[in-house]
Amino acid sequence: MATLNFRYPLPKSGTKAVVLAGGLGTRLRPITYLYPKPMVPVRGKPFLEYLICFLKNQGISEFILCLHYMAEKFSEYFGDGSKFGVAIEYSIEEEPLGTAGAIKKVEDYLNSSFLVLNGDTYVDLNPQEMLKNHRENKNVGTVALIEMKDPFRYGVVKLSEDRRITSFSEKVSTAMGYVNAGVYIFEKSILEYIPKNRQVSLEKEVIPHILCKERIYGFITKGYFIDIGVPEDYHRFEREIVKVFHE
Repeated sequence: MATLNFRYPLPKSGTKAVVLAGGLGTRLRPITYLYPKPMVPVRGKPFLEYLICFLKNQGISEFILCLHYMAEKFSEYFGDGSKFGVAIEYSIEEEPLGTAGAIKKVEDYLNSSFLVLNGDTYVDLNPQEMLKNHRENKNVGTVALIEMKDPFRYGVVKLSEDRRITSFSEKVSTAMGYVNAGVYIFEKSILEYIPKNRQVSLEKEVIPHILCKERIYGFITKGYFIDIGVPEDYHRFEREIVKVFHE
């Protein structure tokens, strides 16, 4: 059974960001033999540093990193987050728990509304605007969506006229479609649908299961989006980072 590893307990206040960063990164090998995927270097800095600094500038300052593969690489670099102007905690999984199981593991450290994001994905959106939209809709979850050409790799998210999600991550052949951008806002009540201490997928199990019971809405963004999970996109981010971060 996995155990929590909270060395610097965070206060139970503010909107926390849960970063899912425990994957093996098999499609990025051989570089992920040396680094966990969110820590792969991009112009001398780990990818995750860009993501954390972006969110800090958007008003998010408390992070929980959910880790498994090469977990020590994260804590060695980021420490408690103070040198980056944020507070960082670590949840270490002895066995991979999947995207939903990782969130369930840290439920005691979450407030009523919390942010979840993939540690290998960057999307240029305003999380405060997304949170405002989430609260206005009074729903259990909100998923950031982006329209994409040929979205088969990601699966298509279908929406009703009021942007309520009606189906999630269907592998369909279509010229254009909305895809999951890997950023979520959830109410803590969603954790009631996630079993403890086993591997559970947020995308394949939890969200599709509760769509008929709870309201989950899409938050459409047109900002820059990239998932560095494959070599061509990792190298594309290396080329485009100057434009993205105005460095």
